Amino acid sequence: MDKIYIIGHVNPDTDTISSAMGYAWLLRERDGSETVAARAGAVNPQTAWVLKKVGLEPPYLLNDASPRFESVSRRLDAVRPESALRDAWAIAARTWGVAPVVDESGAPLGMMTGTSLFRLVNRLVGPNPQRQELRLAEILDVASREACNSEAPCFPANGRIRDSLNRILREEGDDFFVVDEKGAYVGVCRQRDLLNPPRIKVILVDHNEPRQAIANLEEADLLEILDHHRLGNPSTHAPIKFTVDIVGSTSTLVSEQVEEAGLAAPPQIAGMLLAGLLSDTLILTSPTTTDRDRKAADRLGRWALVRGGPLADETVSSFGRQVLDASSGLSARTPEEIVSTDMKVYEAGGFRFAVAQAEVTDLVQLSEHLSSLKNALAALRDKRALEFAMLMVTDVVGSTSHLLLTDELPQLSDLPYPPQPDGTRLAEGVVSRKKQLLPVVLGLLER
Repeated sequence: MDKIYIIGHVNPDTDTISSAMGYAWLLRERDGSETVAARAGAVNPQTAWVLKKVGLEPPYLLNDASPRFESVSRRLDAVRPESALRDAWAIAARTWGVAPVVDESGAPLGMMTGTSLFRLVNRLVGPNPQRQELRLAEILDVASREACNSEAPCFPANGRIRDSLNRILREEGDDFFVVDEKGAYVGVCRQRDLLNPPRIKVILVDHNEPRQAIANLEEADLLEILDHHRLGNPSTHAPIKFTVDIVGSTSTLVSEQVEEAGLAAPPQIAGMLLAGLLSDTLILTSPTTTDRDRKAADRLGRWALVRGGPLADETVSSFGRQVLDASSGLSARTPEEIVSTDMKVYEAGGFRFAVAQAEVTDLVQLSEHLSSLKNALAALRDKRALEFAMLMVTDVVGSTSHLLLTDELPQLSDLPYPPQPDGTRLAEGVVSRKKQLLPVVLGLLER
């Protein structure tokens, strides 16, 4: 439980994955922390391409912050069912008075406890005075299977403790088995540990809104937030380090901290951070781009584009074009993937809505996929119980976007993007969801 998970938002993009990996590396190098880069969903095609290009594996998949049975499980020594009770007794003397009985296949048969041992003695001695002369050695020669409670509950190691609390509280015993997905013995846990399980430690990057975060974030210990978006931060039990800055990507913030520590990121990590920066700023052309982002690109290029590294033959511009090309196009993905891969949910003015974004190199292909995209967007709205959903199809070359809306709400009638004959809205010069589109939508909903 000393591990600290560095994790971005759901539907992670390249900046989210890159900043998680880069910040995890920095905290290990600078602070000696036991950090693990994690992700709250599948990597998108662009990120997958970048990972392969720089030669790194995707971060650890962590969908839920709720404590699991494995976090309180202890792998106690176990005995076979046919083993003499004296062997189980020896184990119980070294634990808290329990001894697991596990068969040859690895499946738990039962658990010897003080209560189950008393039941055996009572069965062997009973009310018969003649049996009261039974020696302890004879009892210890009995097979362990005879002295175990075969009704001890089993819980899956990766199961959420919260889902089984009612059953745990109803059980008479205090000790339970933990098993893997095949039903094999993993360990033993106690009721008192299950009622107060350790919380996982989390640092959020590239977001600060609970609705965009890993599920059940409130059950984790949130240590820090590093982000470049609007505020929508969760409440915390204690003060935390909170950094939200006006730059084009979280990868920029990570690279600045690496430099401040007097370190240089290794070529692979630097390549990931450079990809995150170039992706979020559209190769430094997005309105969100700042001078700090340009300096970060130079800095990361100096670390990543080195002889012997995976990007030795690239320049910042050539690498950036490849990064954007890896995500462009509507034909390579299903409509459902397009509307959900880079999608974020917001709340404003009593409305709960989603805004997705897809990048293309030209808008000619949009007409071919328009009908299926509208259907997929409507399905997303219904599945998520939203008031409306919007897809922003952005031409990264022409620096313009077309907007698809599931519903023309009266509150959005003043959107400054003229309706087109195909039912979309033309947003010329709009390429940033965060800085250009979202403030306009929020302003209309909250007025």
